[in-house]
Amino acid sequence: MKDPIAEGSYTFADYFKMNAEIDDVLAHFGYSFVAKMCTLPSRELDRACLVDVRSRLEESLPYLSLSNETARREFLISPVLLETVRHSHAKLRVEYPLEVNDQLKGTLDYFLRAKHNVLIIEAKNADLQRGFTQLAVELVALDRWFGDEEAEELLYGVVSTGDAWRFGFLEREAQRVTLDLNHYRVPADFEELVGILVAILTD
Repeated sequence: MKDPIAEGSYTFADYFKMNAEIDDVLAHFGYSFVAKMCTLPSRELDRACLVDVRSRLEESLPYLSLSNETARREFLISPVLLETVRHSHAKLRVEYPLEVNDQLKGTLDYFLRAKHNVLIIEAKNADLQRGFTQLAVELVALDRWFGDEEAEELLYGVVSTGDAWRFGFLEREAQRVTLDLNHYRVPADFEELVGILVAILTD
């Protein structure tokens, strides 16, 4: 197996641009990869408010142009994050800088911290596959950054195009990254998606 990562300096965004398989990229850092259907934690929330937000999204979407990343961030990602923060009281950091070494550095799109942590990245060019490769590397960086001081067994992440969301997690002891093959859609799965995010952050 040829190592796709040469010596040199890389940002997280560089891994999105790589024409390399995710398992090869993770193997460079000593981690394995698996993709499977997962059952994620979930929390029952006040559905009336969430249904109201989803309904307003559904009513507005026919009139919105979502042809660029800024629009998807403002109209699809932001409502999910705001409701997640409201229900979890998580601290939200946007464009959070992180540097572990020359090959694990860059900016995290969204970093939520409560009892537990969730990392969310926006997939550029609506490419979930390459977006998940970038997310996996950022989870590796968080694993190294936390070190032994953080008791978390699992580090969760989500890659999003705005209307589509996919979860993954890093098992720290096993040094394995898992991609959940389930998709969550906004606005159709809005309540379920927020319930999962809140449960991961607070349970």
